[in-house]
Amino acid sequence: MISDDGTVVTSLESIRNLSVIAHVDHGKSTLSDRILELTGAVNARDMREQYLDSMDIERERGITIKAQNVRVGWKGHTLHLIDTPGHVDFGYEVSRSLAACEGVVLVVDAAQGIEAQTLANCYLALENDLEIVAALNKIDLPSADPDKYAEEIERVLGITADSILRLSAKTGEGVPELLDAIVERIPPPVGDADAPLEGLIFDSYYDQYRGVVSAVRVMNGSLINGARLRFMQAHRTHEVEEIGVRTPLNTPVARLGPGEVGYLIAGIKDVGEARSGETVTEASRPAPKALEGYRDPKPMVFCGLYPVEGDDFADLRDALEKLRLNDASVTYQPETSGALGFGFRCGFLGLLHMEIVRERLEREFDLSLIATAPSVEYRAHLVTGAVVEVDNPSDLPTANQLDSIEEPILTTTVLLPADYVGTVMDLCQTRRGEMVKMEYLSEERLELVYKIPLAEVVVDFFDQLKSRTKGYASLDYEPAGYAEAQLVKVDVLLNNVPVDAFSAIVHRDKAQEYGRRMTSKLRELIPRQMFDVPIQAAIGGRIIARETVKAKRKDVIAKCYGGDISRKRKLLEKQKEGKKRMKSIGRVEVPQEAFISALKLDE
Repeated sequence: MISDDGTVVTSLESIRNLSVIAHVDHGKSTLSDRILELTGAVNARDMREQYLDSMDIERERGITIKAQNVRVGWKGHTLHLIDTPGHVDFGYEVSRSLAACEGVVLVVDAAQGIEAQTLANCYLALENDLEIVAALNKIDLPSADPDKYAEEIERVLGITADSILRLSAKTGEGVPELLDAIVERIPPPVGDADAPLEGLIFDSYYDQYRGVVSAVRVMNGSLINGARLRFMQAHRTHEVEEIGVRTPLNTPVARLGPGEVGYLIAGIKDVGEARSGETVTEASRPAPKALEGYRDPKPMVFCGLYPVEGDDFADLRDALEKLRLNDASVTYQPETSGALGFGFRCGFLGLLHMEIVRERLEREFDLSLIATAPSVEYRAHLVTGAVVEVDNPSDLPTANQLDSIEEPILTTTVLLPADYVGTVMDLCQTRRGEMVKMEYLSEERLELVYKIPLAEVVVDFFDQLKSRTKGYASLDYEPAGYAEAQLVKVDVLLNNVPVDAFSAIVHRDKAQEYGRRMTSKLRELIPRQMFDVPIQAAIGGRIIARETVKAKRKDVIAKCYGGDISRKRKLLEKQKEGKKRMKSIGRVEVPQEAFISALKLDE
């Protein structure tokens, strides 16, 4: 359809907006590759695996971290395809992508069946009233059993087995039929081209040459090049410099009509003005109210990030600001540590998210960082009746001010083969878990639901789960409020001086074990000084573990040979006195490597 000004306008009937959702490693990115190839969006010479995974870190780890959108054509229809992450920590990216869609392609591995994230992402799609096109992928594998898993999908999710498509994203078998099903089953978007402009920004990133580049879905009205736009939540006005579509290369266009997805560049330099969930409208004819954005994601895991070089503090602040535009789920606020200097207390959605953000900061902004041990947000009830939220162990009030402490609890869902049920139940129980339910999905697969404290899941629960089940179990979790617990703060003292970076809040039953582990690790890491250095772990005033780094000793009696013993004794006593005096005024120098090694997550 050609408009009055000569631009090509896509009719609403021919548009389909969809996301690809699945569990980790079920083949979302490979399926996106095949769709790009089949529709001719990328020619064979430029094609590479995981084409839409643009970050180095995504390609190295083989996972999708950022949702990516692309526009392709199929049999006279325009498909806006969004490839989403599958890992539980990036569920927020998925929820943002679904707001820009009318339907989803739910991909399930034909050799593994439904996994925990398959369920979680499917329920997200149902919450948003989206049409679901289910497909069993990897039918080319020798171990694939599509009929069995089609029945499982019908039993668990209620999607009829006959409507489930069979395909192999690797070989391309069944992908054309999937594209036909998308056109047939997913409804076209609704929108009014004559209404005031309403556009939803669902992702942004910072380009150092062009400023903020935002992914936008037009709900109503038209987004026209050169228009003056009002950003409704930021209360700012900007002029459009360029609008376009990703095909998958950025291709400028003159306008985007209702239902279309594209990108927007408006010369925005301040990263806070184009956050995800922002509504854009025309300044001259604004929409009556902003679109419903997104619930702000609530960080679950906290840690301190400190630059190794103190001079890099300002660079770290700028880097966090730019990264937050691209990943709105990161929170940060400045803090100081006696041991590490100036840094930021950052909040993340989970441990993998924390690791990825740290790695992105180091790579993309060329920083060297130290991360303190991860902790969660506790609620401290004081004897005065006040409630304090504590995400940094060194902020915990003293024992005489505390009435009780509450910790966050998760509802964790584990899907696993029946052979491993004993070892997984043992793992959940040692992590202070309480069983909620146990349900068989089929004869050999079952679902276990436990309530487990977040602090117990944060450190290495996922790794333990994978190793105990030989990689066959999958995990999903969601917050389930707070519960009171017997928690204590363990301080680590070097030469009787507490080091805030090593403090931790742990359960009373595990405090001794944590204290022993930390003191023995530090004994290996701290270099010998000129005097004995006691390393102690303490709860309040009570020492629960101790190690000593022995002093360097000069052989003061080397020059004495034969003769009277009292001469040797006098020299040794003199050395002892000197060491004692040194110890009383000496400061223990802890090298940065010791902090980095002692706070390593994988230990």
